[in-house]
Amino acid sequence: MILTVCPNPCIDCTIEIEDFKVGRLNRLDGKIENTAGKALNTAVGIKRLGGECVASGFMFETGGRRFERFLGGEGIPYDFVWEKGSVRVNYKIIDGKSMMTEINDRGDTVSEQGQEKLIEKVKKLSENCDMVVISGSLPSGIAPDYYARLIKCVPEGKKVVVDCDGEQLRRCVSAGVYMVKPNVHEVERFFNVRVTSIEDVVSYALQLIDLGAKRALISMGKSGAVFTDGQRTFYSKSVNVAVNSTVGAGDSMLAAACLAIEEGADMPDTLKRAVAAGTASVTTAGTNLFTKDKYLEILNELTVEQI
Repeated sequence: MILTVCPNPCIDCTIEIEDFKVGRLNRLDGKIENTAGKALNTAVGIKRLGGECVASGFMFETGGRRFERFLGGEGIPYDFVWEKGSVRVNYKIIDGKSMMTEINDRGDTVSEQGQEKLIEKVKKLSENCDMVVISGSLPSGIAPDYYARLIKCVPEGKKVVVDCDGEQLRRCVSAGVYMVKPNVHEVERFFNVRVTSIEDVVSYALQLIDLGAKRALISMGKSGAVFTDGQRTFYSKSVNVAVNSTVGAGDSMLAAACLAIEEGADMPDTLKRAVAAGTASVTTAGTNLFTKDKYLEILNELTVEQI
């Protein structure tokens, strides 16, 4: 069983505008709304691949019930800490050149009492899980050390995996988590560098291990991903597919990787499964995640090399 913790759920609204003009009137060519949030997306991916998971995190009174309906439809059990306020809405504007402009809301403030409740809930739920996945941004008013506080409440011996950015990532790495999964842009921000090659990716992945993480999985978009434990490093290139939306690809990758690790897969197989799920995800519109059939089709085409 895998516990996924989503501190900041959202509704992703993907808008298609053929000729998007800044500062001018624009008319929609299409709109898709999806319930989302990085850890919730990961829970869906785990379930679609046949794994068992439970979803937790903060949830807000306005807009929250649709998440219950969605997760129920996916067959995913959930146990949220409910707060006043509204679920944030993120906008993804896609123009005729397939360029995407993102406008992300910060989300309503979570009370101190709610923060303590989630720590206690994660502590209790993780007792019956093999792995805990914490991913996504934090709502307004929560200090950057909150991820580290969540990590500390997980019982010893459980694998903790995080997907976050900036100061949150720095604190998680220092806490010695089992695995981190930044993308290349997050790596660039974290180290204040420009990544221009696979060699660069490998170098910074190894630095994340030196800083405290046991494993680092770095996604590189259409170029694939790098996976290392500090002793062995593997690379898998993605396959060419028709890209509809890249939103949720990293969450899908994380879902497949976590399930593979829980099932005892070796590092090459874990990486291959992760890249297959991430690639399958970009073939769907909006923030819809992958289907298992598409995942299996791509999985059979991938190769992994040790570098």
